[in-house]
Amino acid sequence: MGRPEAFSRLLARDLPASLVVFLVALPLCMGIAIASGVPPEKGLLTGIIGGLIVGMLAGSPLQVSGPAAGLAVIVVELVRQHGPGMLGPVLLVAGALQILAGGLRLGQWFRAISPALVHGMLAGIGILIVLAQFHVMLDAKPQPSGLANLQAIPDALANAFVLPSVPPAGGGPAMAGTVGLATILAMLAWDRLKPAPLRLVPGALVGVMAGAILAAASGWPIQRVATAANLMDAVTWPAWRDLARLGEPDILVSCCVVALIASTETLLSAAAVDRMHTGPRSRFNRELAAQGIGNMLCGLIGALPMTGVIVRSSANVQAGAVSRASTILHGLWLLVLVALLPGLLHLVPTAALAGVLVITGWRLVSVQHVRSLAKYGAAPVAIYLVTVLVIVTTDLLTGVLVGLVLTILQVLLKATRLQVRLAGDPQANEVALELHGAATFIGLPQLARTLDAVPAGAALRLKIDRLTYIDHTCLELLEDWAHQSAAKGCRLIVDWAALKERYRAAGALAVP
Repeated sequence: MGRPEAFSRLLARDLPASLVVFLVALPLCMGIAIASGVPPEKGLLTGIIGGLIVGMLAGSPLQVSGPAAGLAVIVVELVRQHGPGMLGPVLLVAGALQILAGGLRLGQWFRAISPALVHGMLAGIGILIVLAQFHVMLDAKPQPSGLANLQAIPDALANAFVLPSVPPAGGGPAMAGTVGLATILAMLAWDRLKPAPLRLVPGALVGVMAGAILAAASGWPIQRVATAANLMDAVTWPAWRDLARLGEPDILVSCCVVALIASTETLLSAAAVDRMHTGPRSRFNRELAAQGIGNMLCGLIGALPMTGVIVRSSANVQAGAVSRASTILHGLWLLVLVALLPGLLHLVPTAALAGVLVITGWRLVSVQHVRSLAKYGAAPVAIYLVTVLVIVTTDLLTGVLVGLVLTILQVLLKATRLQVRLAGDPQANEVALELHGAATFIGLPQLARTLDAVPAGAALRLKIDRLTYIDHTCLELLEDWAHQSAAKGCRLIVDWAALKERYRAAGALAVP
């Protein structure tokens, strides 16, 4: 394609798509930053880097990167425990781990994580976001845990709508709650009723505008977004004292958790984006390395961690983007707005951004995901529910580890499950021993009991067409049975050479 044609495509497809993505990203970048316990400009910095830098390097050209709700829970806990200064060093290490994983070509392995665990993790994060942002929507400070936020909701509602409480400095929680509720209702109404010509206008933008208009028209003294007058004032370089703490065990665990969750969410999003269009496919290892570079840059300037995000990416595809130019331009528009019109952001009520995140968090708890898991049995649903419950009642890391252990146990149970059945007519002096599944030492007692039930004088034919694996303990049991039962007139009919070749069992066996 020549340069004139490429430029024409840019103007016709990527430029309009970049504006749509910009309008989707703007409230989310600020809202996720506030939900993470840091100033909103930190989220905008991440969105700018995700567009301008990662957009140029990404292995998934149509994916949009920026701050993600899935990491907000981790960041707020990290900031609460170790202070905001520790965020930068953690991102430097997490980004380096992502670059290393991309260089080692581990991208596909991140996609192998159980869907039950991934969906459970996202649902747990979504519930935590809803519980925390409910309080922010009332201009109150959220509690440090999900259970504490849940327990504080009745008192928060009573203070807002029952008790006459109007603090002179910050307005009343009822006023802020009304703005947040108006934002939520506007978003839901727009998503359901928006006219076809305006289908690309994001509901989050409509909701924030509705909340801002209500706050401005009423003159209510509620909290509004406070950003630095100069973008460079938001940049915080890592301090040496914080870098020196990177050797602490809990800090290293935080680095690994950020790298793991950011990588998993990014690559799952990239795979989903690939299903939305017929253009170039994602190069997962390159995408992983690009995300690592982006996160290291975010750590260098003290911004939020980034991932590839499905909401902005799907908006990009639906708006007609055909190249990475759309992603890059959306980062440019964020930079222009923050650099030239920072005062415009001060008109946005904090409660409106919290309302956007309440909807965002709620959508992470997808009933459709549970239905899709139920098609594969009760075990995936149980892993999903336990992961969600542990995340909400304890913390994200504990919930993910519990879900991972349950997933491994499920795999082990399936890998070691053996069905043994005798078939045929004993009167005809020949029966078949049917083995289905994996014959390991765990199934040895069941196999031994079945062999003991073979009638004297019968020939036993071993059927292995539905056998996935057999270990040396079961092979030796069959060999021993053949030798010991020969005195009873029994014989074992099996192609030992084919059995050993097929399953490559350890040890040499003497053919009976």
